[in-house]
Amino acid sequence: MEKRSIAEQLKNNAYPGRGIILGETPDGTKAVAAYFIMGRSANSRNRIFVEDGDGIRTEAFDPAKMEDPSLVIYAPVRVLGNKTIVTNGDQTDTIFEGMDKQLTFEQSLRTRDFEPDGPNYTPRISGVLHVESGAFSYALSILKSNNGDPSACNRFMFAYSTPIAGEAHFIHTYMGDGNPLPSFEGEPELVDVLDDIDAYTDLLWSSLNEDNKVSLFVRYIDIADGTYETRIVNKNH
Repeated sequence: MEKRSIAEQLKNNAYPGRGIILGETPDGTKAVAAYFIMGRSANSRNRIFVEDGDGIRTEAFDPAKMEDPSLVIYAPVRVLGNKTIVTNGDQTDTIFEGMDKQLTFEQSLRTRDFEPDGPNYTPRISGVLHVESGAFSYALSILKSNNGDPSACNRFMFAYSTPIAGEAHFIHTYMGDGNPLPSFEGEPELVDVLDDIDAYTDLLWSSLNEDNKVSLFVRYIDIADGTYETRIVNKNH
């Protein structure tokens, strides 16, 4: 698979929806996780990311304007020991609770499927990074309807047991804008990553569609000792 520019991938897609990027810095010292949300409706756009312990959660920017919190308020990022979980919904909690009971990432997700928001049936995308004693691996998952048919859930898992410095994998909910919104297809896209967290945060945020972008989270985790840096950008502030 050819490595692509994450800036170009984002600039050429006005509505990737929600996206997860996991990878390793070019210098090989940091594990990278990024998560962004976008919105077309006023309800989706009325959100911000806030820190919550080692993770983050979404909350209403203007609580008086929040209509239906069910699919828009959740914890996208939670940390369980040396594992960092990143998802686009409340399956973050499902994975956290499952892995806390010694289930695998894949086993934890078997109880979940795509979101009940027909006709889009938005895929549930999830990722986990495992950083321990100088070793690093990550995995991504997508649970999606069968080409828009909600009677079947197709489950895809992608495991990267030997990450390559300077490479990241990008998975997002939609192939682009549309009605209904077309679900992501294929395996996660191979994209570039930068050594500097501020430069990468700026690159991602500036490349997202100006009208539709809502919030961005970026974390760099030191592979040697597990310490991390986090950046959060909110359009509403």
